[in-house]
Amino acid sequence: MLEPSHNDELPAIPGKRYFTIGEVSELCAVKPHVLRYWEQEFPQLSPVKRRGNRRYYQRQDVLMIRQIRGLLYDQGFTIGGARQRLSGDDAKDDVTQYKQLIRQTIAELEEVLQVLRVR
Repeated sequence: MLEPSHNDELPAIPGKRYFTIGEVSELCAVKPHVLRYWEQEFPQLSPVKRRGNRRYYQRQDVLMIRQIRGLLYDQGFTIGGARQRLSGDDAKDDVTQYKQLIRQTIAELEEVLQVLRVR
């Protein structure tokens, strides 16, 4: 789980359906080659592949990558430990993902509110 202080450091996830590997790299502060490696190590990550084997990530993939990033970089887990944590606590992880999604939605709604106030 990402700490609340680290959620503020990462940019808000735009309201798009699909994201390229470059966009996800910027949204999660992780290089593209790391994302490709994590796809091999974490079965939860499975971006859609389209023409030319291009990866397209969905919102839940971005949230999962942020969770993995938090486990590895912020909490100091190893790849194996993070994999075990993600697969062992399915119910807890679902709650964590929903909490992240709610935080993200609140942040996006606050941005919309600011735009509407300017008008």
